[in-house]
Amino acid sequence: MARPVDFCAQSGFIPGPLPRVRVSKSSTNFCMQQSAAPTNRERAERGQSSTLLGIGANIVLVLGKGTAGVVGHSYALIAEAIESGTDILSSLIVWLGLRTAAREPDDNHPYGHGKAEPLAAIVVAVALVAAAAYIATEGILHILTPHQLPAPFTLVVLAIVIAIKETLYRRVHQVGEEVDSSAVKADAWHHRADVITSCTAFVGISIALIGGQGYESADDWAALVACGFIVFNAYHIFRPAFGEIMDEAPAGTWAEDVRALALSVPGVVATEKCFVRKMGFEFFADLHIIVDGTISVREGHDIAHAVKAAIMQAKPAVYDVLVHVEPA
Repeated sequence: MARPVDFCAQSGFIPGPLPRVRVSKSSTNFCMQQSAAPTNRERAERGQSSTLLGIGANIVLVLGKGTAGVVGHSYALIAEAIESGTDILSSLIVWLGLRTAAREPDDNHPYGHGKAEPLAAIVVAVALVAAAAYIATEGILHILTPHQLPAPFTLVVLAIVIAIKETLYRRVHQVGEEVDSSAVKADAWHHRADVITSCTAFVGISIALIGGQGYESADDWAALVACGFIVFNAYHIFRPAFGEIMDEAPAGTWAEDVRALALSVPGVVATEKCFVRKMGFEFFADLHIIVDGTISVREGHDIAHAVKAAIMQAKPAVYDVLVHVEPA
């Protein structure tokens, strides 16, 4: 979504007095800084690239873990392959969500399509819970059904999986933090869920191999334990994404920062209401400022524009600021 460009196009728009506001200079500085700040599309493209990397890795891992699980008689590895399969589906959803979120506003969506990004994160969380339910059901059936001990080579496969998935988690999570995307962070946590399930499977298979006869179901119990971790991670993904959908106040000091920036503008006596919400990669702020009640409407209007320019210059992630002027 492209940010408003009224300041860039009208850097000298103030026709009246009030030179102490100096909107032209701050607006010009804003235009210079805006060109260096990453755009919504650039952030979305970075997120999509990290998601495609995960999809490619998961395709390889599904084949490797599934084959090793069947040949090595390890349901924990088969469950791992199933979980990686859901990773592929959820990553595709994240990729589509990021593409949609980067689309420009239109007549039907004047605020843009940013909500598609947390919606994708919620779908990922639901997919995780569904995968956990399936794995738990199959794990219980395997516990009740006699079967062979898992093969020792399955431990080597799991060690490789843990290394690959932890590397993917760190890479994708870093991108998610840099672009501030709940969907990309959710995709990263999906990789971390694989690390956790692989670790529990490693422990379960080790117990089965060390214990020998009578411990064949240890890796099945490990799969059940892993389901608990998967559901926990699903909640970790769902909660912030749902909050964003509900226009929950963003974490951190966003409101305080917006107030402080407004108060730094000459002519602003105080601030009243201040609301900030996140939509996709960007933030929207609604702010009430108090000015001298004896100044003209034009002067109050100019101060409001100066406040908007100051906030958007200092906070490149802010897409728009709605400023309401009240007399002191």
